[in-house]
Amino acid sequence: MTTFPAVLTDLLRREPGRPLVTFYDDATGERVELSVTTYANWVAKTASLLVEEFDAERGETLRLDLPTHWLGPVFLGAAWTVGLRVVFEGAGDVVVCGPDTVDDWSAHPRGIACSLRPLGVRFAEPPPGRLRDFGVEVWSQPDAFVPWDPPGDTDLAIDDLTQAELVDRARSGPQQDGVRLMAAANPASPTGFAAFVEPCVRGGSTILVAHANPLTWATTFKNERATAGSLSV
Repeated sequence: MTTFPAVLTDLLRREPGRPLVTFYDDATGERVELSVTTYANWVAKTASLLVEEFDAERGETLRLDLPTHWLGPVFLGAAWTVGLRVVFEGAGDVVVCGPDTVDDWSAHPRGIACSLRPLGVRFAEPPPGRLRDFGVEVWSQPDAFVPWDPPGDTDLAIDDLTQAELVDRARSGPQQDGVRLMAAANPASPTGFAAFVEPCVRGGSTILVAHANPLTWATTFKNERATAGSLSV
């Protein structure tokens, strides 16, 4: 297993029903939990959307401009399934943004806007300019995705890190096998993606906390049966 899609396929075979990504927003009280199967379904739909509606091709770049949210890991998985390189600065061949930065990307010809409302629903009003609403477009996509040109070990995953290096670094990282990691870090960032990737590769799971409240952190940690965590972003 030296690509992220291979890791996800193995998880689906071994532990399809266990939690993989749990998301809290301490500002709104929202909680979302994605099992391995549910996560893989979102990844398949999103990968299909990238290819069929945005003409994304293996080797292109995906600019990920999202705050801490469960859709961050979804777009990471979808990008790597297609064979896209994720970047966090500058522009990309395809751009994904949240509601706070729609004006920055409204002119991009291949832009996806995410409302970040519960259950991935659409914006109350259409996003500006040329942006297309993820909450509108994703639901018509199929529940399975098989790339016609699948990525390999040497395809770039993030900046200059290949898919094989991404997986290998996660395997040798500081977390224990089976970790349930609670993190305030943003997985859609150059320093935070490991908070999702490492537990995923190590047979564990991630609890992402947006707008983390230090006063409720310990209670959530206990209730979610986390085994490691950090309030650092």
